[in-house]
Amino acid sequence: MFRLHLRRAALLAGFALTAPLASCVHRAPPITHVFVIVLENKGFTTTFGPGTHAPYLADTLTKAGAFLRQYYGIGHASLDNYIAMISGIAPTPETQADCGVFADFRQTGTSPDGQPIGRGCVYPAPIQTVANQLAGRGLTWHAYMEDMGLDPSREAATCGHPAIGAPDLTEGAAPNDQYATKHNPFVYFHSIIDTPACDSNVVSLTHLEADLASPARTANYSFISPSLCHDAHDTPCVNGEPGGLVSADAFLRHWVPIITSSPAFRSGGLLIITFDEANRADTTICCDEQPGPNVEHAGVEGPGGGRPGAVLISPFIKPGTVSDVPYNHYSMLRSVEDIFGLPHLGYAGQQGLQPFGKDVFTR
Repeated sequence: MFRLHLRRAALLAGFALTAPLASCVHRAPPITHVFVIVLENKGFTTTFGPGTHAPYLADTLTKAGAFLRQYYGIGHASLDNYIAMISGIAPTPETQADCGVFADFRQTGTSPDGQPIGRGCVYPAPIQTVANQLAGRGLTWHAYMEDMGLDPSREAATCGHPAIGAPDLTEGAAPNDQYATKHNPFVYFHSIIDTPACDSNVVSLTHLEADLASPARTANYSFISPSLCHDAHDTPCVNGEPGGLVSADAFLRHWVPIITSSPAFRSGGLLIITFDEANRADTTICCDEQPGPNVEHAGVEGPGGGRPGAVLISPFIKPGTVSDVPYNHYSMLRSVEDIFGLPHLGYAGQQGLQPFGKDVFTR
C-alpha cells in the first residue's frame, strides 16, 4: 500500500517511474581520494593477452582489484583523450593531431548538447574542468608530470606548456627530459593556466611521494602522467631504456605500492590505471559515444579510440573482480564527479552513460 501511495504521488508530481520502486540507483562508496595513472597507445590484447610485456599490470594488478575488460578510449591520437578525461569535451582536428602549435581554441558557438564549437587547442576561461569543479567545492587536486622542468629550455618546472601560438617543443622526447605537454590536459584550459593554481597544482612527479605521506597533503584528485618512456609511448627510449610496456610496467611496480600504502588511499582511495587509446587501427567505441560538433569521426579513421582496458584498485573493490560492462573516458569522468558530488561536464553528462557501478565496487 505504501508503495502504491508513493507511485501515485510521484505521478501526480509529474515524475515518470520506469523501474520498480524497490530498485535503487547505485551510489559510489565513500571514496575520498582518486588517483589516475594514464599510459599510452596499447590495445587490450597487447597489454593483457598472452605474452604480455606488462605482467605486473596484466596479472598482479588485475588480481588485486577490478579488471575492466570493456573500457574504451575516445579518439586518436593522444590529446583528445586526455582532454575528454578531465572536461568531457570531444575532439577537434587540432587535439586529434596533438596540437603541435599551442594555439587558442576560437569558439564560434555551442552545440545543442553543450559542446564548444570551434577550432584550436587551449580552451577559453569559461570552459571548466574537473579541477575547477573540485576547487569550487573546496576540494584539492594535483597533476603530477614526470620529467616536467628537467630542461628549462623546453618547459617550466610547474605548469609547463608552450607560449600561446608557439610550437610545442615537447612533441618528442629529449635524452634529459621526456615530458610531453600533450599528456598534461590541464594546461589546455585558460581556466587553469591563467590562475596561480596552475603553478601550485601542476607539478613534477617528484612531489608525489612527499604529498602521499600525509592525508592532509594528499589531493582528493591526483592525475599522474609518466614520461614518454615510462608511459609505454616510446620504444626504445632516447635515454636507452627499453620503453614500451616493459618500462611502463616498471613504473607501475615502483609507484603503485607507494600510492596504495599511503594513509589517504588506505582510508578511502581509488586508483584508476588505463591507457589514453588503443592502437591506431582500433577505432571501436562503446556507450553511444558521440563525435561532437567539430570532427566527423572521433577516431580520425573511425568512430572512437578503441579498447585498451583498465584496472581499478580500492579498499572498496574485492580483489579479482572482473567487469564486462562497457565504459569509456567519459564514464571515468562521470564516476569521479559522482564520487565528489559534482555536476557532469560535457559528454560525462550524456543521457544513459553509466558511471562505475556495483560491478566494480564489489566490497
